[in-house]
Amino acid sequence: METEVLIIGGGATGLGLAWDLALRGINTVLIEQGDFGHGTSTRFHGLLHSGGRYAVKDPVSAQECIQENMTLKRVAAPCIEDTGGWFVHLSTDDPDYPGRWVTACRKTGIPVQERPVQEVLDLVPALNPAIDQAFFVPDAAINGFRLLHALAYSARQRGARLMTYTRAVSLVQKGGRVVGAVTEDQRSGQRQEIRASLIVNTPGPWAAEVAAMAGIRVGMRLDKGSLLIFNHRLSGQVINRLRSPGDADILVPAGTVSILGTTSVPVESPDNPTPSAGELLHMLALGEELFPHLHDYRVIRAFAGVRPLYDPAEGQGSAGREVSRTFSLLDHAVRDGLEGLVSVVGGKLTTFRLMAEKTGDLVVQKLGVGASSKTAITPLSLPERRPVSVFMPVRGRGDIKSQASGMRDVKESNQTYRLLDNVICECEAVTLGDLHAALAEAPDGDLNDLRRRTRLGMGTCQGSFCSFRSAAALCQSGKFSVERANVMLQQLVQERWKGVRPVLWGEQLREAEFMQAIYKRLLNLARLDAGGERV
Repeated sequence: METEVLIIGGGATGLGLAWDLALRGINTVLIEQGDFGHGTSTRFHGLLHSGGRYAVKDPVSAQECIQENMTLKRVAAPCIEDTGGWFVHLSTDDPDYPGRWVTACRKTGIPVQERPVQEVLDLVPALNPAIDQAFFVPDAAINGFRLLHALAYSARQRGARLMTYTRAVSLVQKGGRVVGAVTEDQRSGQRQEIRASLIVNTPGPWAAEVAAMAGIRVGMRLDKGSLLIFNHRLSGQVINRLRSPGDADILVPAGTVSILGTTSVPVESPDNPTPSAGELLHMLALGEELFPHLHDYRVIRAFAGVRPLYDPAEGQGSAGREVSRTFSLLDHAVRDGLEGLVSVVGGKLTTFRLMAEKTGDLVVQKLGVGASSKTAITPLSLPERRPVSVFMPVRGRGDIKSQASGMRDVKESNQTYRLLDNVICECEAVTLGDLHAALAEAPDGDLNDLRRRTRLGMGTCQGSFCSFRSAAALCQSGKFSVERANVMLQQLVQERWKGVRPVLWGEQLREAEFMQAIYKRLLNLARLDAGGERV
């Protein structure tokens, strides 16, 4: 396979670049080692930053955030809930910080308004009444999963070729230039070589590993952040603690739930980040300083992501929260004398579009193409979810339970069929039609891939009821074989369990016992083999 540009990494930056280059008319191929949304770009608190968090210590990042905040609200509106946000100061925190913070916000162009404390307490009754100052900023909540799939859909609509579950195993060099990459399909094991005029390295925390394939060293600090999901929407707006950035000082409304984060812990590897019990208890204790009755709410899940912080000093400079959240664009022809390779490191999801634009500018310069970026003025597209024209035969007209679930029977060719409009996941209002539409976008996808596209199983029951329903319904409609359905059901339940396991206390422990009773005892899931039979 040949292309002008090969992008390695399908997170927000990589997909944003594919969208940018496709709009410029550049022939582009992107490879991603997993599914879109399995990595860092969705393992965060879902905050579209106003920049207020960085105004005092990192003004460059603050300016980037507020500029991109306003831009994304225009071009990615379907992925954003424009909630607004509060920075609230507790009487026990540094009394001088609010003054410095307001001054820094004004210098960096962040709109900030001081409001009466009672206003925020009326809007968010769960907040600590010991707040003595409150400021409103243009924070928002952004759905990372929806954003990535909007980017992927928009890039494909413009001609980009995007390949999931495809990993770069080596870079091909010739005459002091990187000319391609050998890739491996993670499912079939098949390998192929993709030749390109330019390769862009954008896999987030894996960027150093890809650069090493070309014999280049890129200094990275991997910083793990853990987060907690609560079963209630504790606030309609983002809540930030007004102090120097620290642990558990942001709460973001995400649909019907709330996400509290985050921590900052150095790690050696970006693979499979796991929150520790100590981190979670530490966050709960700090969270209760903002929300005194936080322990009354059920924690339904914990997860962690890895921040890809650029460290040119390679361990000799700042660490953790002291490292700037801005991004760096590395032209390895200038930096290392190796043509054909560019790396993008650092940054935040809020600034992904800006990162892609600046990278795209360098790409067209190297290719000798005079095309400017259009992503700041071109709205992202999402596939239209029309009613699915797929029907399943009804085996029995007297099925009271199935008719009560919302499915409608119709007559066609003297047979009775059932329209696929029934709700599979009540927590997130996902229908079987939604699953079919998602499967059309990812025909080789498994249930976890469909989950990332529809939010199946991501609500308060964490898949207790919808996991087996979705597998059975897709199997019955002919989309999955029994063998494949069993394997994918096991994978989906195990993935949900991975995030539930760290928070097994209180009411969540009771919920987990109920989930185990369904899948381990009633459905005997652990003893189903790929043939659908008991072992």
